[in-house]
Amino acid sequence: MSFDKTRSAGVLASELARLYGAGLQRRLTPLGLSAAQFLVLSELWAEDGQTQRRLTERVGVEQATMANTLARMERDRLIMRTPHPDDRRSQIVTLTDAARALEAAAVAAASDVNRAVIEGLPAAERELFLSMLGRIVQAMRGGDGKAEA
Repeated sequence: MSFDKTRSAGVLASELARLYGAGLQRRLTPLGLSAAQFLVLSELWAEDGQTQRRLTERVGVEQATMANTLARMERDRLIMRTPHPDDRRSQIVTLTDAARALEAAAVAAASDVNRAVIEGLPAAERELFLSMLGRIVQAMRGGDGKAEA
């Protein structure tokens, strides 16, 4: 029995993620953003004023990773952190004007890379592919939205 990486869902998904990440980073670098920063910003563009804990859950990274990303974003003046009015242990993360000004260009960059991912598929298969990917990710998370190790 041999292992055929061209027929392995995990290997192919990993390669897709690597290629997507590299393409996204190429498009975001001229904007001064990393892919990780883009993910945080996309959550804040959708709903500004979230706690670090909520951002960690929504982006799906470890707390320490989010803390480091937010520290860099604060240093780069993309976000501000202010004390939570009801919980002294928490901070509210909000966008700066500089981050708001990047939204259109960053979203366009991500949209271009996403289009490149599916452009080789016939139009009729694109939605099916995206639907299947979503279901696979959900199943791998255990069906409850939490990633399984």
